[in-house]
Amino acid sequence: MSLESVPQPVDAEPVDPRPVGRTGGLEEALGGVIAERVREFRLRLGWTVGRLAEACGLSKAMLSKIENAQTSPSLATLARLSEALSVPVTAFFRGLSEEQDVIHVKAGGGIEIEHRHSEQGHRYQTLGTMRAPNDSLEPMLVTLTERSSEPFPLYQHAGTELIFMISGKMEYCCGSRRYLLESGDALQFVGEVAHGPGELIALPIQFLAVKSVASHG
Repeated sequence: MSLESVPQPVDAEPVDPRPVGRTGGLEEALGGVIAERVREFRLRLGWTVGRLAEACGLSKAMLSKIENAQTSPSLATLARLSEALSVPVTAFFRGLSEEQDVIHVKAGGGIEIEHRHSEQGHRYQTLGTMRAPNDSLEPMLVTLTERSSEPFPLYQHAGTELIFMISGKMEYCCGSRRYLLESGDALQFVGEVAHGPGELIALPIQFLAVKSVASHG
């Protein structure tokens, strides 16, 4: 007697071996949004995980992984879910475009960078940059604890820049003029004008430098 092949629940989605939370930002966001939508549409119908798994031909284990953002479903799997839940495939992506980047840097948590003119006593920490097309701001925390035998180089760049003094006292050069900056003072200028710290009067000096440039996206 010949045996007809019986379709078995699909449980062959590739699982990313990397721990959840260490994947790329967009991939992680996409998996999270899909997980939320699948669970939302299933609960709207009053279905259990088992009932939806049976309706779309997936194993309960695989569906559970999708709903917990532990794996990203393929397009074919999304098509099965779409048919079972009676929603368009695009419905699973609803909310992704509404996600907004937020960068929260705790005190002392800036990423230390090797500035082209950095030296002992000169510390530069980037405070993060948003993803394109919202990457027009480049904030940097600058801490100066020692005077240099060499004068500071002057910088030029596109866009504008804001300097906000947190502590200390210094002269800041901008074009042919020098500005005295103390705690709480701010200076804003066009980046194409040659600029940079001048005389360091009272150490330690710390200031926030925020460049506004065209998006890299």
